[in-house]
Amino acid sequence: MSNNDNLQEKIDKMREKYRLEREKRLRSDGSDQFVQVKGEFSYFSEDPYSNDVSERDPREEKTDIVIVGGGFGGLLAAARLSAIGYSDITVVEEGADFGGTWYWNRYPGAQCDVESYVYMPLLEEVGSMPSEKYAHGNEIFEHSRSIGKHFGLYDKALFQTRMIDAEWNEDSSTWKVLTNRGDSLDAKFLVLATGNLTKPKLPGIPGIEKFKGHMFHTSRWDYGYTGSDGRNDLTALRDKRVAIIGSGATAVQVVPNLAENVQQLYVCQRTPSTIDIRGNGPTDKNWFENLEPGWQEKRIQNFTNVTNGVREDEDLVADGWTDLMHKMIEAYREKKRGVDLGVDPTSLAQYRKMEEIRARVEDTVLDKEAAESLKPYYDMFCKRPCFHDEYLNSFNKENVTLLDTDGRGVDSITSNGLIVKGSEYSVDCIIFATGFEVGSSMQRRVGIDLVGKGGQRLSKKWGEGPRTLHGIHTEGFPNCFIMHGVQSTIAFNVPHHLDEQAKTIADVVRYAREKGFIKVESSKEAEDSWVDQVISTGQKVTSMNNDPCTPGYYNNEGQPKKNGRYYRAYGGGPTRYFKKLKEWRTTGDYEGLTFS
Repeated sequence: MSNNDNLQEKIDKMREKYRLEREKRLRSDGSDQFVQVKGEFSYFSEDPYSNDVSERDPREEKTDIVIVGGGFGGLLAAARLSAIGYSDITVVEEGADFGGTWYWNRYPGAQCDVESYVYMPLLEEVGSMPSEKYAHGNEIFEHSRSIGKHFGLYDKALFQTRMIDAEWNEDSSTWKVLTNRGDSLDAKFLVLATGNLTKPKLPGIPGIEKFKGHMFHTSRWDYGYTGSDGRNDLTALRDKRVAIIGSGATAVQVVPNLAENVQQLYVCQRTPSTIDIRGNGPTDKNWFENLEPGWQEKRIQNFTNVTNGVREDEDLVADGWTDLMHKMIEAYREKKRGVDLGVDPTSLAQYRKMEEIRARVEDTVLDKEAAESLKPYYDMFCKRPCFHDEYLNSFNKENVTLLDTDGRGVDSITSNGLIVKGSEYSVDCIIFATGFEVGSSMQRRVGIDLVGKGGQRLSKKWGEGPRTLHGIHTEGFPNCFIMHGVQSTIAFNVPHHLDEQAKTIADVVRYAREKGFIKVESSKEAEDSWVDQVISTGQKVTSMNNDPCTPGYYNNEGQPKKNGRYYRAYGGGPTRYFKKLKEWRTTGDYEGLTFS
């Protein structure tokens, strides 16, 4: 047998293991296995950072633009609209401040997993310098606030306020926006920047309502119970037995902090994450201050290009995200040079990378049984990759126990703790690191069901699946823009995605104002054409539904989604999608939109 034959055999054997691991985790209830945070569980979504709702009178006013959401999407939209001269902007935000995800995610250890210099938007505009290559959550939250201050958005914001309805008025060509605080806003344009990481979800574990100890979700961290300022000093947990349910990106960041402070920590794992090297460090102030103007846009584009296989002379970021792509490119270059790989280059690169990830676990975790349980058996991007330099070491501490559920999840919760594989573990506190509702309808996720032309609800128009132009516009809903929605793209660096859409929205609004138009919407023909492109090109980005990928929110928990072809992303990848948007908005005719 040749070396190539042997390599193919190894890859085939590994992919069979991937398939078996996937089968363990498939559930007939799919996404329905999670419980909504409402009714008896509504307290899981309450704001622990601002207990008092500020008193104010309801507003009844006209405004140029209403932006729903005060995270990076809403902030970028406001910034780009402000840059073209719009000052009459109202931001509606459920939190008590700007920040979005970074307002809610204040758990200890929270960091961006994409380099700060490309992740934190508008650094040049605001004049901010991240303190680290991967900034912590409190710094990112403060940067969000700095953006709000820089663009004068605080006077235009309705915090602790949720939009409950929005209806298009054909006679006035405006949106009537109603809120839970009694506000009635007439807006020329409506921007939905509600995001995907907004509504926490809970696992539907039997007995969850029986637990007599303390429970909370990581996105609503209870510092009143744990103590501390959010950085490694959870003094109130020193005598506590704590269980954390979940082992995804959030848990990877939380666990090291808990491990340092609790009496006993149980980490409940259904599926291990990939844990690559983080390699964090302080920002070189001299390097940063000597960067040429325009450096951030150049660096952002470079990162997007490299992670999408677009040739660049230099990898400016050079981190774990770009490493896999380099491995793929090298495999294809080997093949091009005439090297007989004997296997598909992509499969070879994935195999090499995942073997590297698994070897890191083997080399770090001393307990061999725990190490084996922490090894991920799926392709790199089946789940969002994680990067951390302390997580694996946490399992070498005497007070940390991995409760691997072999893909099944926690059996049940009792009044005193939880049951895993038939054994009960008594705990004082259960922390849910179980993420957010991703992929659910806008109506379910944020409680919004727009009413467009002729009284048509968005839920009815999208009854058989979403229909958009570029993922931003939808016919029958004029002057309305959707950010980071379906039928756009999937980018590792989400703020880049948001900014390209924000620039596009600002350009369309500018054009309408300059030409004296009061209404803009997608034509049905343009919408149909884009949907056809998404369906035809998007198959490859949804192939993980059929490949041996572990279930997760990327693939609707491994279950076919009803009319799933309409929920695909544009298959050309972020680089091509952003290029399409830029070319489309710079041609000057905005093909597919009708203005009146």
